[in-house]
Amino acid sequence: FCRYRIQSDRKVAVCSVHPSEQATLQCLGCVKAKIPVAKSYHCSPKCFSDAWQHHRVLHDRAASAVNENGNEEEEIFGRFNSTGSGVISASLTGSASSTSLTNGSTPLYPTAVTQRSGGETWFEVGRSKIYTPTTDDIGHVLKFECVVIDAETKLPVGHPNTLLTSRVIPAPSPSPRRLISVGGADMMGQLDSDGRLSSSGTFTVLSYNILSDSYASSELYSYCPSWALSWPYRRQNLLREIVGYRADIVCLQEVQCDHFDEFFAPELDKHGYQALYKRKTNEVYSGNIHTIDGCATFFRRDRFSHVKKYEVEFNKAAQSLTEVAVQTTQKKVALNRLVKDNVALIVVLEAKFTNQGADNPGKRQLLCVANTHVNVQQELKDVKIWQVHTLLKGLEKIAASADIPMLVCGDFNSVPGSAPHSLLAMGKVDPLHPDLLVDPLAILRPHSKLTHQLPLVNFLTLMNCFKQS
Repeated sequence: FCRYRIQSDRKVAVCSVHPSEQATLQCLGCVKAKIPVAKSYHCSPKCFSDAWQHHRVLHDRAASAVNENGNEEEEIFGRFNSTGSGVISASLTGSASSTSLTNGSTPLYPTAVTQRSGGETWFEVGRSKIYTPTTDDIGHVLKFECVVIDAETKLPVGHPNTLLTSRVIPAPSPSPRRLISVGGADMMGQLDSDGRLSSSGTFTVLSYNILSDSYASSELYSYCPSWALSWPYRRQNLLREIVGYRADIVCLQEVQCDHFDEFFAPELDKHGYQALYKRKTNEVYSGNIHTIDGCATFFRRDRFSHVKKYEVEFNKAAQSLTEVAVQTTQKKVALNRLVKDNVALIVVLEAKFTNQGADNPGKRQLLCVANTHVNVQQELKDVKIWQVHTLLKGLEKIAASADIPMLVCGDFNSVPGSAPHSLLAMGKVDPLHPDLLVDPLAILRPHSKLTHQLPLVNFLTLMNCFKQS
């Protein structure tokens, strides 16, 4: 593999807010304050005006840094902050945008030319299968070259295969989360300096459907620009956010096999997490087996140790159900309705921290964590309820065998008030619930069986699984 930056193409300044648009003006306040040059460009006066409230924060931070190292604020910022949007801006002409893109005195490009061909100048930037563009690449086209090498002679076999990219655009920062406090408790206020909960008997949990790349299509998400849907962009933002929460246990859904092996497991390992994974079954899925998604559970090695792992395949449960409860003439129809490849990953962990009193000296602190992704199709309400009920009955057996507290995480594709939510949070479903009207296979009858004995607390208010259970 070999990667090049094509240097002969004219570099284009791109908007810091709308990276698919070419910049037409630059904030000179950013230039004088030595703010990264890529953040100074905007595609239109309206773009600059709309972004001003956020953009001026960059100026304020730069001013604060200057004050700490000698007071130059008046010289650089005095005239800019006197009015609402009085930041000097300059239009960028076609020639200016290709010649003024420097950042201080540091040259953007290497001095040595690696290849010249047909009027193009290429600089080699990497020789790996995966390459992450740098700020030096912004505004330029990249070329990826792959050639087969004979293992014995070390000589190329055939002609190189090449691929050109579009112009590299800067990756904008993701929009901040609008967090909603629930349960009347501000847990973030109890974090210590390392981001951990200060009480020894508490722990934090994150559950997150990360959207598999195989589902992130422009057809499904037409409102989202293609660059924002791309996996190389999303994976870095996902990792940054997941690591930023510093949760003791992380349950992810829609994690592709290859992404788990090549990205999440090794990256989270660097942050002290051990990883477990359960891939979806593939009776229905017909794509590349390496890109099928599943559930991944991570836990901090310094907080928990792995005791046991259970895997639930709802397809197998569907096979067993149809053998017993469905008439022979309906078996094929029943399987077509119930077999959806969904799975659950159940992990028993042992806490390395204690929350035991004097009456239980030396007792092991075990915790059972279930992670699942329930069928998404809204018209299959019976399948959703059946999958949740099947999971809960399995968890009941585990809890009864060792008196283990339960934590149930996942994407249930169900809203509060739905039958699956009622079953989870209330332990039962009202026989008159409208969701129960959808039951063509009669798999939910009698409705009185839709119960469980696990003392689950609504996930929105569950703060301490050990204490609640």
